[in-house]
Amino acid sequence: METKALTGKFYDIQGFSVHDGPGIRLTLFMKGCPLRCPWCHSPECLEFHTELNWMELKCIGTEKCGRCLNVCPHDTISPGKKKEGLSGEEIELVTVDRTKCDNCGKCADACTAKALYMCGTDYTIDEIMQRVERDKPFFERSGGGITISGGECLCQPEFTLALLKRCKEEGVHTAVDTTGFVKWEIIESILPYTDVFLYDIKGIDSTLHKQVIGVPNELILENARKIAAAGGKFQIRVPVMPMYSDSAEAFEKIGKFILELGDAVEVVQILPYHNLGTVKWERLQTGNPVFETAVPSDELIEARRKQLADMGLNVIVH
Repeated sequence: METKALTGKFYDIQGFSVHDGPGIRLTLFMKGCPLRCPWCHSPECLEFHTELNWMELKCIGTEKCGRCLNVCPHDTISPGKKKEGLSGEEIELVTVDRTKCDNCGKCADACTAKALYMCGTDYTIDEIMQRVERDKPFFERSGGGITISGGECLCQPEFTLALLKRCKEEGVHTAVDTTGFVKWEIIESILPYTDVFLYDIKGIDSTLHKQVIGVPNELILENARKIAAAGGKFQIRVPVMPMYSDSAEAFEKIGKFILELGDAVEVVQILPYHNLGTVKWERLQTGNPVFETAVPSDELIEARRKQLADMGLNVIVH
């Protein structure tokens, strides 16, 4: 009897990535995340299923197309707001009623301009490895490899483990970008096949962490300690979020925790908040207000970098 091939669900694959581990890398973004960071710049990663997105910029209007209006079995798509087109004419866009949408994809298939599109594609290990093979010359010349990211890739543990094993069999450097909010047994299983963890530390105060991000952080911090004790290596990532983690007090606590991890930490990466992801939230048309705040100043970022560096940490700003 033929068995179904193991698959993982991805929302993006990016080659020639230089910020997701050492060297030139192939970064694989898997769907699904248990956290709900309000500033998330990849909201298409949050849900575990394939879902409909709508890109207003590409929509050519109901007059020129409108095919999506007639194919949805649930009357999810309807005429929406009007705007000025590229030629100066007024065009009528479409809108998506998310309360009715079951992500069947029929409207995306009908959309000639590809303004409506499905986000989330299933790949087998062999299909991913075909892409890895193409990028191997870049890995070999730069000391790069693959980075399995998300979402939270360890929420698809069986596929992630199988892919890591396959990469190590073929001599490919591996990095896992994780929130750390998973059972220790899952992390323990991938440890022998992971060269470095890209590990987020968003804050130390667990009550505030749960209030803002949706989950407490005791598990995240404990898993970091266990990885260090087991001989794993880290690139720690610290987002700088106004009103949450941008204060000297917050960074003092973060720095002290990172120092607990000792020589396991290769580098600390400061990630300043940016608002480039707001347009992605608009594509999902959730109906909820999009999180947006002021971008941290260069002076503040430099102060936080120096604060961690003065504690003896190797710090870079991304």
